[in-house]
Amino acid sequence: MVDPITLLAFIPAALVLNMTPGADMMFCLGQGLRSGPRAAIMASAGIAAGGMVHVTLAGLGLGALIGAHPWAFDAIRWIGVAYLVYLAVQALRYNRQTAASGPGLSIWRAFGTGFVVNLTNPKVIFFVLAFVPQFVVPEAGSVLGQFLIFGAVLGIGGFVINGAVGASAGRFSTGLNQRGRVLGWVSSGIFMALAARLAVLERA
Repeated sequence: MVDPITLLAFIPAALVLNMTPGADMMFCLGQGLRSGPRAAIMASAGIAAGGMVHVTLAGLGLGALIGAHPWAFDAIRWIGVAYLVYLAVQALRYNRQTAASGPGLSIWRAFGTGFVVNLTNPKVIFFVLAFVPQFVVPEAGSVLGQFLIFGAVLGIGGFVINGAVGASAGRFSTGLNQRGRVLGWVSSGIFMALAARLAVLERA
């Protein structure tokens, strides 16, 4: 069981991290621009779900196993790069096919893309291994249980903040003329930038 005082110390630290602009926030921004507020919120939910998978793996000790085998890190990383490039191409195709109006991604597909993008970013599990253990007290009970509680705090905070950013962008986008042309290129550029960032990522 997590000590209440430890949890109270963890929450503000987690919120500061959640509010720091990063790849997850940019991804939700891109989804909001491309497909609207509901898709952005579901993409944020997918990212949070993917984060819980990373937290579970870290709690089980698999993060250390991946860290010992650089090829596994690189394999996951390049899968993530390929998927982000695919999303960039799809955004351009959406741009040509739907022009000024029409629906973007369905909410469940937006959830799936957020989940896969987060899951194929191996840096997340190393972040979890670096940050969460500072608050874990082995004497307090199950280490995995504590990881899951702290991960849930991070996930909920990230879901709310990233979802709000993406939804705000989605509401703004609905008022633009010829948004298919403009926003298709913008969201595609965001996905390509995230792919480039992941491509040059290092384990350390």
